[in-house]
Amino acid sequence: MMRLLIALLLPCLTFFLLGRPLAGAAALILQCTVIGWVPGALWALHTVNQHKTEQELEGAVSRSYMRRRSRVI
Repeated sequence: MMRLLIALLLPCLTFFLLGRPLAGAAALILQCTVIGWVPGALWALHTVNQHKTEQELEGAVSRSYMRRRSRVI
């Protein structure tokens, strides 16, 4: 929830927190203009959702791997 709020208010900070400094710099340039704020915020929201999905997939894959490994042993 906090990342979504940060993505709306400070899009560039979202990218820096997710470890994507080049995207953060690009979002900062967009954020400097009022017209670019909306696309920057939408881009940051999309990135937050994508990051969340990637984490969920990594967790599912690791749980699946651990189940298979326990069956082999």
